[in-house]
Amino acid sequence: MKEKIFALIENTLELEAGTINENTMIEDVKGWDSLAHVLIIGALESELNISIPLDEAVEMTSVAELLEKAGL
Repeated sequence: MKEKIFALIENTLELEAGTINENTMIEDVKGWDSLAHVLIIGALESELNISIPLDEAVEMTSVAELLEKAGL
């Protein structure tokens, strides 16, 4: 499932495969702004049935936190 999430983020941000991993910090990814963040959270829900409450989503600073909130 982690690999699917990484791929979803990469596709949403139009990044090369293998760019995103557990250690990725959101602030370090070019193009991962607040709008992109909302798009990623929406895609997680619609494509992978992973629901993260918006109040928790806005607090995330890393992919590791995103995975934790997704239950992984």
